[in-house]
Amino acid sequence: MRTTFVAPLTPETARDPKAKAAPAPAPASAAPAASGDTATAPAPRAPKADAALVGLDLGTNKTCIKAAYIGSGELLASAVVPTLVGYTKEGIVENLLPGNAKVLYGEMAAKNRLYLRCVPPLVDGVVEDMSAAKDFLRHVRQLMKIPAGVELRTVVGVPANADRSAREKLLEALHGIFDKVCLIPEPFLAALGVRDEGKLGQSNYIDPVRNSLFVDIGAGTTDVCLVQGYFPSADDQVSSSFAGDRVDAVLADAIRKQYPNVDLSMVKVRELKEQFSYVGSSEGSASASVIVGGKMRRLELTEIVGNACSQLLQEVFELVKAAIGRASTDSVGELLQNIILTGGGSRVQNLGTELQRLLAEEGYEKPRVQTVGDNYREFVAQGALAAARQARESQWQRPGA
Repeated sequence: MRTTFVAPLTPETARDPKAKAAPAPAPASAAPAASGDTATAPAPRAPKADAALVGLDLGTNKTCIKAAYIGSGELLASAVVPTLVGYTKEGIVENLLPGNAKVLYGEMAAKNRLYLRCVPPLVDGVVEDMSAAKDFLRHVRQLMKIPAGVELRTVVGVPANADRSAREKLLEALHGIFDKVCLIPEPFLAALGVRDEGKLGQSNYIDPVRNSLFVDIGAGTTDVCLVQGYFPSADDQVSSSFAGDRVDAVLADAIRKQYPNVDLSMVKVRELKEQFSYVGSSEGSASASVIVGGKMRRLELTEIVGNACSQLLQEVFELVKAAIGRASTDSVGELLQNIILTGGGSRVQNLGTELQRLLAEEGYEKPRVQTVGDNYREFVAQGALAAARQARESQWQRPGA
């Protein structure tokens, strides 16, 4: 069923859009934890309302947070945090870790991973370790520094292929930390985040929420979604687990085959991919120096990086074709002019131009592919906050209820 997304309107908000909500139970408190993660907004002043809205992009590798009080356009918190929890290993000596912490999160967990049992809360966009997921979400709650007694409502992005089991796991992880939640497909939220409301009245502005095809290439999943002004249904979305992490695995395997004596960590492989990734023609040589067994080795990676990324391009191409096939005939002409790439995978050099070339060679009429740019990490959370501001009361649910 198609659900039109409109702002809630009550007698109170009709008179005063900044009217306060009724008092609500305080969220569960979060225990302090050492962390290098910070919210990049000024410290919040006294609450302007009894409820706060949170846009949450809970990603496999990175999590983005946007938060504001109801009725306020000012951000309380804005942060991008590695989605990682590290538990101290047995026998670690005193004063080795900050504050002798037993658990570290995000940047601090990544920085001290040699001394930690690092646990990724999510795999392929789905909660994998419930305990780590809850610990990480408590850390996220702490980062926002929202006082006790303020109801927390969060819109959370979910992969397009998230089934009932995946949603139930996410709701379980959110239970006790957030008071009310709404789960919405990530590509739709990305469209809301990219949307420039200041340009909606301009005749030459193409509204991404009106009729577009959003391709969100994350670490765990690649999601393609028809965005046509309403909450997308399952029929409007296609998804694949071939995404950033799978490219890392393909690249790591190719490096081992070409250089049998070189054993790189997945962290290093990901760094190399992010530095050299491309499809089509490379603009330079992908050559890197790495330390192997204490000795410096020079690796020539141009061909194997290109091959790994080309597999991602082919997967995106097939998904886009499948999604176009689901659009109504009357909408396709405009839709082809508004294919938008977002997510970390959108930063692969030449991905947009190569996808556009493949679509044109396949016979699609004048396709136009663009990428969202350097702020790709923030758009899902930004759209989630926009969705939270517009959500009707009936769209919220209490996790665990």
